[in-house]
Amino acid sequence: MSQFAINLLFVGASFALYIGIAIWARAGSTKEFYIAGGGVNPVTNGMATAADWMSAASFISMAGLLSVGYVNSSFLMGWTGGYVLLAMLLAPYLRKFGKFTVPDFIGDRFYSQGARLTAVICLIIMSVTYVIGQMTGAGVAFSRFLEVSSSAGIWIAAAIVFIYAVFGGMKGITYTQVAQYVVLIVAYTIPAVFISLQLTGNPIPMFGMFSEHTGSGLPLLQTLDEVVRELGFRDYTADVDNKLNMVLFTLSLMIGTAGLPHVIIRFFTVPKVSDARWSAGWALVFIALLYLTAPAVASMARLNLLTTIYPDGPTQPALEYADRPDWVKTWETTGLLRFEDKNNDGRIQLYADSTPAGVAIAQERGWDGNELVVNNDILVLANPEIANLPPWVVGLIAAGGIAAALSTAAGLLLAISSAISHDLIKNIINPKISEKGEMLAARISMGGAILLATYLGLNPPGFAAQVVALAFGIAAASLFPALMMGIFSKRVNSKGAIAGMLAGLVATLLYIFTFLGWFFIPGTNMLANTPDNWLFGISPLSFGAVGAMLNFAVAYGISLMTEEPPQEIQDLVESVRSPHGAGGAVSH
Repeated sequence: MSQFAINLLFVGASFALYIGIAIWARAGSTKEFYIAGGGVNPVTNGMATAADWMSAASFISMAGLLSVGYVNSSFLMGWTGGYVLLAMLLAPYLRKFGKFTVPDFIGDRFYSQGARLTAVICLIIMSVTYVIGQMTGAGVAFSRFLEVSSSAGIWIAAAIVFIYAVFGGMKGITYTQVAQYVVLIVAYTIPAVFISLQLTGNPIPMFGMFSEHTGSGLPLLQTLDEVVRELGFRDYTADVDNKLNMVLFTLSLMIGTAGLPHVIIRFFTVPKVSDARWSAGWALVFIALLYLTAPAVASMARLNLLTTIYPDGPTQPALEYADRPDWVKTWETTGLLRFEDKNNDGRIQLYADSTPAGVAIAQERGWDGNELVVNNDILVLANPEIANLPPWVVGLIAAGGIAAALSTAAGLLLAISSAISHDLIKNIINPKISEKGEMLAARISMGGAILLATYLGLNPPGFAAQVVALAFGIAAASLFPALMMGIFSKRVNSKGAIAGMLAGLVATLLYIFTFLGWFFIPGTNMLANTPDNWLFGISPLSFGAVGAMLNFAVAYGISLMTEEPPQEIQDLVESVRSPHGAGGAVSH
């Protein structure tokens, strides 16, 4: 059986499973559509939450980013730390408050339809930005494993999500995400175990990363450092230059994670507050299985890639292009791996042509520039092929990569749908709408969100993890401070909350647009996206933390200059924070 047939078998079987679950768990009411009826088991919900949260950026892009070196470990620390923050500081209190959408909480807590509308705008901007990364990741996986264009892959992904999300709602999404978690974790860990055994003899990847490399007799990370150094790259374990930027970026990812509406809503699918706490604990266990493996996958993928191009070592002649392995040929067809023979010697020179060390190496060896461009997003998906693993492992990781993208995309689209149908239409535009009308509005808005996400996925502003990082920055600057102040401060009023959210959102978007130039007319005089032009060296990906600080400052400042919130709101905040009634939501 050909590799394509095996890939098609694995991916097709997973699609059939997802659609079958959606038909079985079709939502019949708004409660089932929004929160799966509120009766999901905590372990089941923990697994679904893990799949909802571990997106294409976690499965596909994170290891690719970590393969560049220690400098990108902020992604790992920020995302995991943020989930702990969400589980401890927000989820139980929001669950006790009893409002299952973020705009609903903000609207009621700050007793203002204006605050609700502002939260809806922030949520939609963040979620749409986030879902771009998922569609991009799905396109990458489809383009390679089903041998279609990236654009066609995005349309296929949109169609599958439409079937099980629009009809199943949260009920269908929850049980589909359980299946997707099983698929993605098995797909991620099995190749990692094989490769760890190959390179170190240790079957546990996170331990194998620190074990002796069988080829060199040195620790694996030391071997990788020596290889990349010989090619002009920074040492894999080199320290970070701009520590302020790293701290702000990690903080932005952490508080952005804690403000993710599609994860927060999952804590309302369980019967009571204590179940929400258990769900958070189980989700952290399920997340850890992948996140402890990712650094090992990253380092081993980088070493495998470089030793493929330089089979006799980095100081010896590179691989002849005519002798390139099949995996290079197949990824070339996707456009995510490109070769250009700049010195016409027929060999693949892969080195850091942008560093002084790389330039010196090139002059010594007669190279005219780096000849191989490898998109970071392909490393996890290509890793089994690079390591010559069995064809069924390649098919398995194809299904896993697609599952990761689809699971988070569905959760985000539901968050967008809920914000439009429940918070905007039901609570602001037409409070008298019937349940049947609200269900129809929810399904139509989700269909519209899928079309918008597909269009933006066809024209992404960066690779998957970059786009996701920007979404987290937007959530950090707009929603997280409002949630924190709503729970832990009785003094912040509606005027302060609205002003704070707008200040954080606008400042962050302006900073991002200034340096990345999204949606601006080509040819305009935009500032170059380089560290020399950044404000105090703060990357656009890190500015969410600054936006959050601005949000807090503006909200508190305006609240102190204006009237206190009504006494019943202050009493409500006090009741949410008290242990009394922890078994269920408060009544208000």
